Amino acid sequence: MASLMELKEIFRSADAVCFDVDSTVIREEGIDELAKFCGVGDAVAEMTRRAMGGTVTFKAALTARLGLIRPSYEQVQKLISDNPPQLTPGIRELVSRLHQRGVQVFLVSGGFQSIVEHVALQLNIPTANVFANRLKFYFNGEYAGFDETQPTAESGGKGKVISHLKEQFHFKKVVMIGDGATDMEACPPGDCFIGFGGNVVRNQVKEKAKWYISHFDELLKELEER
Repeated sequence: MASLMELKEIFRSADAVCFDVDSTVIREEGIDELAKFCGVGDAVAEMTRRAMGGTVTFKAALTARLGLIRPSYEQVQKLISDNPPQLTPGIRELVSRLHQRGVQVFLVSGGFQSIVEHVALQLNIPTANVFANRLKFYFNGEYAGFDETQPTAESGGKGKVISHLKEQFHFKKVVMIGDGATDMEACPPGDCFIGFGGNVVRNQVKEKAKWYISHFDELLKELEER
């Protein structure tokens, strides 16, 4: 098991850094915001809490929550335009600094492609570096389910994405940063997990993560030290 010092060295010399999006890169949970927008906020927020605690499988929780929300294409687009996701303080500077150092940055999210791509655009992250769930719609725009073949649609999916990235790009050191149980599970194959509690604290993650931060400035400082 790597020590905190070793984890910091891995972060400083990483080829790639993968960020979770909901409650990490952005301040809110995208699916909860969508649920509120569609009038079923409370019921879905409770399901999210259970999913983040790791007591139900991610795919089961996602299926149940989306079955309640049943968002139309129009509602998703209107949510993004009326209530765009709020970036977490410090993330823009951190991603910019990683890019300057030649580090590849990826967004690996259990959230929705359309929302995550909007976030990627703000951070100058190519859409090819986005791994998220895809909603499906009928030709009239009504909800038609989600793409269950995406690795991010199931528990352990983020680890599969990291394995794929290592295989494709021959990365030696990949860091995963996030607030939830699904992020922590991605290491291994990820080489370093950094727990993030700047927006919401998940006790399970705070207790188990060897490296836990509350602000992205802490990571910027690590990069300046090298």
